[in-house]
Amino acid sequence: MNILDEDIDVIQQQRLRAGKVRFRKIGRDVGRLGLKDRNGVIPLLHTLRRPTFFTRDHGFYHPKLRHAGYCLVYLDVTPEKAADYTRRFLRHKAFRTQAQRMGKVVRVRHSGLTYWQVGDEEAHRVGW
Repeated sequence: MNILDEDIDVIQQQRLRAGKVRFRKIGRDVGRLGLKDRNGVIPLLHTLRRPTFFTRDHGFYHPKLRHAGYCLVYLDVTPEKAADYTRRFLRHKAFRTQAQRMGKVVRVRHSGLTYWQVGDEEAHRVGW
């Protein structure tokens, strides 16, 4: 299940739908409006079945937030590129399946991806 943070705007949501990416939105489909910070979102993710959470909030990119039951994706791109990089991430050979994503905290940038995963102390880097 893909979950979008409130900071992903309507235009980007429409672009994701046009690209056949299924998602739920915090405040509309899951959780409540105003649920933005780690103290609110992380407990919500624990109640969902294997979610991948997409946000533009840098506060979610931290190795201490790794958990085997979810994936956090920090989109370190301009707001206008959020849908493009969400799709690219979901189609990347290292993150294509839900099983490949679980337990990771990922930063998505135009230059590539950096991530921490459960059980590893070092950050990993992969290109597009």
